[in-house]
Amino acid sequence: MALPITLSEIAPRISAGAFILNSGLSKRGADEATAAGVHGFAAGTFPVLKSVPPQQFVQGLATAEIVLGAALLAPFVPTAVAGAALTAFSGGLLALYLKTPGMRKPNSLAPTEQGLAIAKDVWLLGIGIGLLTRGTVDRRPRVTMKQANKLAKNQAKQAAREARRAATS
Repeated sequence: MALPITLSEIAPRISAGAFILNSGLSKRGADEATAAGVHGFAAGTFPVLKSVPPQQFVQGLATAEIVLGAALLAPFVPTAVAGAALTAFSGGLLALYLKTPGMRKPNSLAPTEQGLAIAKDVWLLGIGIGLLTRGTVDRRPRVTMKQANKLAKNQAKQAAREARRAATS
């Protein structure tokens, strides 16, 4: 049975998935002060979050990160699905970067020292868009290793036959 991912998709899924999963697991046991800090940062940029209690917000964020990280690491989750989820998540991080005062230099997209940690999350957006594109545009059927080996052997045999014909001509 073939998996819905290709070999070229494994490295970006592992790097992003492990990073996000670790982030979610570390937030799972957040104390009151940590929860208040994370919540305050997000609510300062997105006022709609002010009505959510800090501990509830951090637990929801932790759960979302754990689910996303696990989905990226699970080879049976289709690439388009994993890519769409990662693109949405990283888009939220970058919105936080773009909308939070003091994260960027005046009249620029360049980060300040305070914004550098969040600005670096642009790599997640790049991976997300790449996976989403690959999963939706690349409609080639996935092959098993057994099928790939058989195809390679057949191509080698065909090349050998053509070489013999060319040598006898």
